[in-house]
Amino acid sequence: MGKVIDLRKTVYELCTSDPEIIDIMVNLGFEQLAKPGMLQSAGRFMTIPQGARLRKVELDKIKSAFRAKGYEIME
Repeated sequence: MGKVIDLRKTVYELCTSDPEIIDIMVNLGFEQLAKPGMLQSAGRFMTIPQGARLRKVELDKIKSAFRAKGYEIME
């Protein structure tokens, strides 16, 4: 089975299970995820769709970036 990203999980859950997700998110404009403590605080309750709304980043752009890196999207 290939890489799967479940958009219902928190950013913290996703990034701790697959650290590559942090790099993808930072490249999409979520630079704050690289800051110490941010993943452990906001990341524990925020999902990618919630973060996209907050940062005004189109969710389709995020999904496309993950698909380009070989991820299957679960919603």
